[in-house]
Amino acid sequence: MKFADRIGNLPPYLFAMIDKKVSEKRAAGVDVISLGIGDPDLPTPKNIIDALCKQANNPTNHRYPSYFGLPAFRQAIARWYKKRFNVELDPATEVLPLIGSKEGIAHIALAMCDAGDVSLIADPGYPVYNTGAILAGATPHFLPLTEQNDFLPKLDEIPENVLDKAKMILLNYPNNPTSATAPGAFFKELVSWSNDHGVVVAHDNPYSEITFDGYVAPSFLQYPGAKEAGIEFHSLSKTYNMTGWRIGWACGNATVIEALGRVKTNIDSGIFNAIQYAGIEALEGPQNIVSEMCDVYKRRRDLVMSALSRMGLMARIPKATIYVWVRVPGGYDSAGFAAHVLDRAGVIISPGNAYGPSGEGYVRLSLTIEDDRLAEALERIEKHL
Repeated sequence: MKFADRIGNLPPYLFAMIDKKVSEKRAAGVDVISLGIGDPDLPTPKNIIDALCKQANNPTNHRYPSYFGLPAFRQAIARWYKKRFNVELDPATEVLPLIGSKEGIAHIALAMCDAGDVSLIADPGYPVYNTGAILAGATPHFLPLTEQNDFLPKLDEIPENVLDKAKMILLNYPNNPTSATAPGAFFKELVSWSNDHGVVVAHDNPYSEITFDGYVAPSFLQYPGAKEAGIEFHSLSKTYNMTGWRIGWACGNATVIEALGRVKTNIDSGIFNAIQYAGIEALEGPQNIVSEMCDVYKRRRDLVMSALSRMGLMARIPKATIYVWVRVPGGYDSAGFAAHVLDRAGVIISPGNAYGPSGEGYVRLSLTIEDDRLAEALERIEKHL
């Protein structure tokens, strides 16, 4: 059997491998605690579930949905962007619902890149930025995000021969996996750089609502010229504890949105209407769940930071996201430390190099687990460090 070369170039998906390790350890009788996957343990709010149930019982919604999403859902997204970021969006041309933002991130390279084109990838970054480029036949070029540069890419250091072939750049702030945030000055620089070089920005912003200590995350699109520069991905997954519902969107530059829509309409048949109605309720219903959720994650963040301090492990205090990015102790690399913690403590953590070469020397801990189990996981790691 002969497979496409792109499959041979495709690395195993990180979180699928983590799932497999958890299953193997549990089958062997190990009480595994996973801090590996950022999957909220908090439930989806009841008002959202009620909206789904009501619309799921309407036979009208049992047929094919619109390829471009319900107009009412696109309008709700536009209203939310206006209220939250003061960004004006045309629901008809500048908003495209997605079957989770991961789907759109994987498909954007198909819309933008031909074989031989370059996709600029934040390193470390969400693995789908890289795999989407590989599946499209494009060449990924990693942009190192280093602690010395506050985990921001140095756009002026991209080689000219790479820049000449670059079609798009994928990055996200607040950042996964480093939990770094970006100042307005960086976004202004990014917009100017993009428009100067004709490189489309695809900014991934699913953690904008998970912030602490008074920090308020921006949208890339709120900066002048951003809609000429590119698009932004967003999702209901993390803000409303809806990872399993698979609903998100892309918004921004109408030409890029149309191109991504052409890819999608040839690949999928849209989102179940009842889920889109639930999405409207999420965006326009009571928002107290968001602040309450942030309080929970802040408490867990503080628990982790206190434990890391006792262990002598270094990490910046996150102002956003559901992750803590931790330097590995001396004598280990990322994979070696993650393997040690799993084998000795029965705790899953994500090795930093799985997010790109510049992730070497770090591991990622997720806050999406009950407080008592999180405390137990930290105690186990401290005992076996």
